[in-house]
Amino acid sequence: MRVVVLGGGGLTGRCAVRDLATGEVFDAVVAADLDPGLATAAARAAGPKATAETIDVRDRAAVVRLLRGASVVVNAVQYGFNLAVMDSALEAGVAYLDFGGLFHMTRKQLERHADWEKAGRLAIPGLGQVPGISNVLAMEAARDLDRVDSMVIRDGWRDLTVGGPEISFTWSPSTFLDEMVLPAMVFEGGKYREEPPMSGAEEFDFLPPVGRTKVYRTLHSEPATLPDSLAAKGLAHCEWKEGGPGIEVLRTMALLGLASDRPLDVRGASVTPRDFTLALLKREKLLGAPEGVTVTDWEVCDIELRGSKGGVPVVRHAVSRFPPRTDWNLTATEYAVGIAGAIGAELIATGAISEVGVVPPERCVPAGPFREALHRRGVETAIVPPEAPLPAPRSG
Repeated sequence: MRVVVLGGGGLTGRCAVRDLATGEVFDAVVAADLDPGLATAAARAAGPKATAETIDVRDRAAVVRLLRGASVVVNAVQYGFNLAVMDSALEAGVAYLDFGGLFHMTRKQLERHADWEKAGRLAIPGLGQVPGISNVLAMEAARDLDRVDSMVIRDGWRDLTVGGPEISFTWSPSTFLDEMVLPAMVFEGGKYREEPPMSGAEEFDFLPPVGRTKVYRTLHSEPATLPDSLAAKGLAHCEWKEGGPGIEVLRTMALLGLASDRPLDVRGASVTPRDFTLALLKREKLLGAPEGVTVTDWEVCDIELRGSKGGVPVVRHAVSRFPPRTDWNLTATEYAVGIAGAIGAELIATGAISEVGVVPPERCVPAGPFREALHRRGVETAIVPPEAPLPAPRSG
């Protein structure tokens, strides 16, 4: 079987390529990227099963040709291309998953459900770390509750790296900047309402080694699907918050207009601030783990559910702790996003996920096999109570 990773040379795509190529499900793994150098580097790092292809996802005919005959496509490109890649995958007759659509794109993707269902194919929007792991764990935590009144998903990170830069991007900087300027969407009483980005600040005690961290409301994909998925349990409130070192810097960058797509005349040349920012970050080598530095960062997602079981009020936390992958020179985010997509692709290819249509991860990904696959890769998850707390984080 063959799997294609679009954006396979990027921060998270290269991890998916490597994980898939070291697994036993696929015979061939394609690292496809607009940058041939990045695609080649990703394929070489992944081993003999992996090959590199140069592709522009805006060229639908070329993407369809590349995808035909594959079992699954993992879409690791910037989320603005999700609909275009989904359409190419549907034409090629290939199962699809991506790493998230930042709420509004995810909602647009769900509107394609009838087309995918009619074709008998599956598309999973948002099967990465957060969204993705967060969705599956949230659904599992709610499974035995009679009611789920409230769900707050909080994500925090901490960098323990010695000798690293003061700031670096371990996820798409375009996506990060969008989160800093677009209104957050909060589900309340059957409706969505907009809240200012970076509002609702609170201090939250995450599991070690992250610890106490200030988190803020930002735009995210979990509230785009979980209220519908848990409507039968009466979910009335759902929101997302995140925080950690560097988030205030990102907010300042966004407020300065560095996320804008409006062209700016600079000495007779038309340049968008966003393109300038991305080019500058690339030149300054602030994308991903710095060369020669062993990254030791951690990320924790904590999902707080409030509801009832047997008529008794219940407060429950579903938690995930994400380590870096130091031997692959991957940060916690890069590693968690990449392996989540790889696990999803394997579950689709082996028939463990059999739904058709456009289906969010919490409705189709089997929690047991998914969590076990995460555990084998060093990502621990727990639901407390009734399950035991997570053990202390492993070193390295």
